[in-house]
Amino acid sequence: MNSLMHEEARSAPARVREQLAADVDRYAALAAALRAQSPGAVVTIARGSSDHAASYLAYLLMARHGRLVTSLPMSLVTLHRAPIAAEGLLAIALSQSGRSPDLIEPMGSFRAGGARTVALVNDIESPLAGVVEHVLPLHAGAERSVAATKSYICALSAGARFVASWYEDEWLERGLASLPDALEEACALDWSAAQEALVGAERIMVIGRGMGLAIAQEAALKFKETCSIQAEAFSGAEVKHGPMALVHEGYPMLIFAPRGPAQAGLIALAEEMRGRGARVLLAAPADVPQRTLTLATTALEDLDPLVAVQSFYLMVESLARARGHDPDRPPHLNKVTKTL
Repeated sequence: MNSLMHEEARSAPARVREQLAADVDRYAALAAALRAQSPGAVVTIARGSSDHAASYLAYLLMARHGRLVTSLPMSLVTLHRAPIAAEGLLAIALSQSGRSPDLIEPMGSFRAGGARTVALVNDIESPLAGVVEHVLPLHAGAERSVAATKSYICALSAGARFVASWYEDEWLERGLASLPDALEEACALDWSAAQEALVGAERIMVIGRGMGLAIAQEAALKFKETCSIQAEAFSGAEVKHGPMALVHEGYPMLIFAPRGPAQAGLIALAEEMRGRGARVLLAAPADVPQRTLTLATTALEDLDPLVAVQSFYLMVESLARARGHDPDRPPHLNKVTKTL
């Protein structure tokens, strides 16, 4: 019998297809407003998996269109009451539930101060949706498993759609059109080698870079949540600045190397770590002979991280069960985390 996590992760292609067909007027209105009055600064506001999706959105905006984006430490508003200038600001919140006070308060404050506020949120009746000017629904459907899967993938695709709409990015729009089919392909890939390698693991290092760093961050979180594996995520550019001192014979490492300018360096890093004795799981497209795990590809390489995490989710759910865990009920965790 499949877990709820498996069912929800497996439904992501259909949910993304639904999302891409909906809310044309919402995206168009927001894009028109941003083109008419370009924001002076952009901040993202999120936690957990949603913050990883925000990192991807930020990287996409910066890499494709040169728009600098800052991730807001929410405690600046909720605890320190910092007098942040909101006039001319674009504030983007990402959330599945839309019920965390540390998102709601800053977004309400920014809107009151003259910022344009946007929420990429799954629950459009949530308090977060009620305090912002523009709501972009994720269309992930109700999540019954504590570990987010489909809502994360839907947040990634909604972020990419937002960027494509704002900048009238035809290449990105075309890539998104074929994304659901690529996600289906990713669901069918065999990642059992990862389960075999990690069923007894106590710790793991997860590496990514560029567009793929947000996926490494999400993978590390899911290893902790569902498998009780102490996982840390690093950029491939940072791992040699201290973290590699942890690497010893048999140390497990998962390296995401999708297409793009960071790929060559990540493949080289995998070979170096293998030379140091690490047990490297290299996730890369089929044309990379050194790969351990095969990544699906999309019509546009900037969207490849979405299909990478799709394959990962199905593997980590299976790994959790193989380790004797219930992936739907991680210990000590709740679906909605309320912090200030």
